[in-house]
Amino acid sequence: MAKAKVKKRPTRDEFELEELGNQLVEAKNEDSEILLTVWGREEQVRGVIVNLDSRTRLVHVQHVEGLNKVPFLDIMRVDYPRD
Repeated sequence: MAKAKVKKRPTRDEFELEELGNQLVEAKNEDSEILLTVWGREEQVRGVIVNLDSRTRLVHVQHVEGLNKVPFLDIMRVDYPRD
């Protein structure tokens, strides 16, 4: 029986990852509301970063419904809501 083919996460170089990390740290320090585009998810994650866990490499995003823990490497883009 053949395995189902799963799409691989796009690879990014160290400069892209560093810039993404800088955006996340800045958003956390300013308590800014953000929109994260996450690989493998249809909808963006919206909220405020409450923790950047370097041990587990998870970004903890607090929003109205609760806490969402997003793997750093799955974050494709950081935006700020326009409303």
